[in-house]
Amino acid sequence: MTRTHTLLSLASLLLVAPLSAQISFGGHPYGDKAEKRGMPPAVAVHLPQVDVATLLNEDADRAAQGIKGPLRFGYTHQTDLTLQNSGAWFIMPNGDRVWRLMLHCPEALSINLQFSNYVIPEGAWMFLYNEAGMVRGSYTAQSNPGHTAFGTSPLSGDRITVEYIEPAALAGQGQLTISAVIHGYRLLGGGPDRGFGDSGACNVNTICPEGDLWRDEIRSVAHVVLGGGVCTGTLVNNCANDSTPYFLTANHCTEGNTSNASWVFIFNWESPVCDPTENAPMDQSITGCDKLLEFPGTDASFLQLSSIPPVDFHPYYSGWDKSGTAPDSVVGIHHPAGDIKKICSSHGPIIEGTMSGADCWQVTEWHSGTTEPGSSGSAIWNQDHRIIGQLFGGQASCSNNVNDFYGRFDLTYPLIEQWLGDCGDTLNGFDPEAYVPIPLDAAITSIAGVPHVVCNSDSIMPVVTMKNNGEGVITYVNINYFLDGAIMGTIPWYGALQPVQTANVQLPAIHASSGVHWIHVSTSNPNADVDTNPLNDEDSLQFMVNSPGIIGVVQLDLDRYGTETRWKIETPEGFLVESGGPYVNSPNGYTMNEEVCLAHTCYIFTVFDDVGDGMCCDYGEGDFRILDTLGVSLLEGNGTFGYSYSDEFCVNWVGISESAGRILHVAPNPSNGRFTAFLQEGVGPQQLRVQDALGRIVWTGATTAGQGRVDMDLAQLAGGTYLLVAEDGAQRSVQRIMIQR
Repeated sequence: MTRTHTLLSLASLLLVAPLSAQISFGGHPYGDKAEKRGMPPAVAVHLPQVDVATLLNEDADRAAQGIKGPLRFGYTHQTDLTLQNSGAWFIMPNGDRVWRLMLHCPEALSINLQFSNYVIPEGAWMFLYNEAGMVRGSYTAQSNPGHTAFGTSPLSGDRITVEYIEPAALAGQGQLTISAVIHGYRLLGGGPDRGFGDSGACNVNTICPEGDLWRDEIRSVAHVVLGGGVCTGTLVNNCANDSTPYFLTANHCTEGNTSNASWVFIFNWESPVCDPTENAPMDQSITGCDKLLEFPGTDASFLQLSSIPPVDFHPYYSGWDKSGTAPDSVVGIHHPAGDIKKICSSHGPIIEGTMSGADCWQVTEWHSGTTEPGSSGSAIWNQDHRIIGQLFGGQASCSNNVNDFYGRFDLTYPLIEQWLGDCGDTLNGFDPEAYVPIPLDAAITSIAGVPHVVCNSDSIMPVVTMKNNGEGVITYVNINYFLDGAIMGTIPWYGALQPVQTANVQLPAIHASSGVHWIHVSTSNPNADVDTNPLNDEDSLQFMVNSPGIIGVVQLDLDRYGTETRWKIETPEGFLVESGGPYVNSPNGYTMNEEVCLAHTCYIFTVFDDVGDGMCCDYGEGDFRILDTLGVSLLEGNGTFGYSYSDEFCVNWVGISESAGRILHVAPNPSNGRFTAFLQEGVGPQQLRVQDALGRIVWTGATTAGQGRVDMDLAQLAGGTYLLVAEDGAQRSVQRIMIQR
């Protein structure tokens, strides 16, 4: 990743922005009244027809096996639709530039989108709307702060329009890439013959009397849209009682799904009356999360949401019990069949059991309500209102209400203790609205903006999230930051941070040499006084700098069962540089290329097969290799490795200086795409080529004997790092060049 740094004034360094979980900011698009505004129809992209009958049969087979999630409601069309290659621009009389693209999924019941690139400058907006006049948005820079991916919840209809509005002063600053269009073939949130969704009639709305004793826990449960599937999950409290948005759901809901930056978490989707079921808004949502743990042993997935649910969500963070004591009775809160929120209960017995090798609590019978596909990942609470597990699967339905299995929280806990803390076997829930804070508490909740591997840069630009856990307003605090134990600076922050609120503080650029480093941040002297809770005043993270670095490629020729294959690259000291997999299955196997940033050093590569039969033999002839930017193999092997194979490889040519034998020099570098290559005097004829990060040749040229310079126009290429190679058969010289705009 290339960063451009600008010297900031002290005042700009002290600016902060509260974390916001709000996605939509209101307003109106232009195109919903396009004809009246003199706008032409939106350019349309027509997606292929979907075989709904086959999809429904596959879903029914999964449900019959007791698999409760993720409930698939949509078929995912992988796309690459951008502001440059799709849609059309229109200039409004006031100078606003309007880009529109209509997406048509024949016979779809709904459409939702995933954006792999979502960069909207302050002052620009995006909307979605359908032919029925339903509008979603506006989506702005604050809809997913700090992230460049985004996701939307389903919008009904088989045609939706994406509209991006960019004021003239911001022309060209926005970036949008629609990477997935989800064709909804199953109703979520509405239908002509049922209230909402199609869950069984025995399900009980949370507003009913059965939910009266569980109002707090109900507020902690969210409906999760993972692209084309839905599950359920729960906000979980930690020992610091500090509103960190930890979230528990099921491993089988998230495993293998790498689009987590665009998942949508919908809170408080609940019927306002007990019977009949009525719909409710789905506008209290958060986009994106980080995966902290995926553990098949208890089918647990532990996430951290991209932002803290705001006060108007009335969030609650559920408590938990890690003692392993079997409960007397249990309650589940969930979204069965992708339906509006429901509650179920069992008076026992609750016993230990297993499902597909995972350690579980077995609910032998539900006495009120049930679970269904879509309930997966939902928590189960014991009689003391504490989580003891999350739903894996089972046989239960309205017609056969027995035998559901929940992954055991007590066995998951040792793997997530580093985030939740160690405060005994049980922890009560946390209600930010009812919490009585201590007098003065300036906490650090996270450090963001630091890539795990910093590539071709010698600096980082951390963003620190500070939270007021005290009972009064914080107007002043020192933020201290350290690199590898040495203090690098202190920023005095001034403002008016209200109780429970958070603020982002941008730190200055911190320079670091190549290698592995620790950054440590702490607060001190809040309001020129003593912090009454110093335990949450600091945070640290580890990162690696590769400067100079190259973009290498891990190339895997997979067998039919890509879901069994994983890999990792570590330093000899154990720092995890990069990892990949599992992948999807394919009848004939396929080749997967994964880019990694590598430095002039040695690494340990390990490839795994979960079943122990490698990537070969009866299921295909797989192999693997690691290539440098020139396509030179640094390590390779075949697929006959059993459960795992490890070997060392070294990158030897990165960073060779001109004094070590280069005949080539390029200037200006970086540039906007126009370069001049200078060759040493007396050099013979040279063949020139420019390669991208995957080794693909994107430009070629040649020189005659004694020719001292060559002008290269690469302005048509995307910004990024490339290699210029000059060779004459006897020797080769390589120069890294960078296109920067």
